[in-house]
Amino acid sequence: MIAESGWKIDVYRTEKGTAPLWDFFERLTGRDKTEAIALVKLLEEQGNRLRRPQSGVLGQGLLELRGRQVSIFYMFLPGRVVVLLDGEIKKRDSVAARTLARVRRYQPEVLRRHLTRSGEGDL
Repeated sequence: MIAESGWKIDVYRTEKGTAPLWDFFERLTGRDKTEAIALVKLLEEQGNRLRRPQSGVLGQGLLELRGRQVSIFYMFLPGRVVVLLDGEIKKRDSVAARTLARVRRYQPEVLRRHLTRSGEGDL
């Protein structure tokens, strides 16, 4: 978990305990990794004030951190919490329907967990 400013950054974990975002970060190298880290830091600093070109709204509470090649999907929770869901290297300007469907499946689980616990640790 990353928390040094007004926004708390948390990372989604599946029921099996894996974190799709951490798996994505482990595959990144060079400029892509540097860009991904910078985007997360920017989100931590600016939270819901972050706008295009670095952030895009995908609808239904899902947002995208937008780098040159890196996309990181996230959502907000009450209490100035950002949950990073997953990421991918962009192949095109728009997000693939398959990717959107996968990331949207994480959202209800994040919300359910948030409602049943205090929000400490990875969601």
